[in-house]
Amino acid sequence: MDMSALPERGEYEAPRPEPFDEFTRLRERVRPLVPPESPLLPGTKFGPLVGTATGTFSPLFFYYAEMPLVHPEALDRLRDAGVRGLRGFRTELRFRQGNPPELLELEIPPHGGLHPDCTPERPPRCSKCDWDDFAFPEDPILDAASLPAHTDVFRLSDFETIFIATERFVDTVRRLDFEEVDFRELPVR
Repeated sequence: MDMSALPERGEYEAPRPEPFDEFTRLRERVRPLVPPESPLLPGTKFGPLVGTATGTFSPLFFYYAEMPLVHPEALDRLRDAGVRGLRGFRTELRFRQGNPPELLELEIPPHGGLHPDCTPERPPRCSKCDWDDFAFPEDPILDAASLPAHTDVFRLSDFETIFIATERFVDTVRRLDFEEVDFRELPVR
């Protein structure tokens, strides 16, 4: 998201604990700048991915849930192959080696959720901050009615750290030989 037009953007630069009322005020000020489906949970990071990187990166690299990275050429190949919904944004990663690669951070918004049958004892989300303190089930089942039709890779709305991909995405990644990505098939009900 672009915060350059927000005069108070400096208030978002340093992470810190805040009373809930202040967190709510800060969150609501930036809500118009993010896609409607994007959660703004405590600890949300804004702006490009910044830091020091070492080593080599495969064409499509999922390090942590908050850091799906892709080489620009790989993103172009995925799009050219018909994969829908992928958007890459520049990073500000610093490399110590001589010829650093260009890496883009993928925007993978939350859509879809788990079927109620696999989470029968799940407590409701916090009504104030939208936090959900519930472990991911061992045998997840996707809720077919909640799955998006416009994108081939997304996060689960009720578990933002879990990436879901369509068969089109999986087949394309395998065909392009991006072998360092692992997939697990999930049932849909």
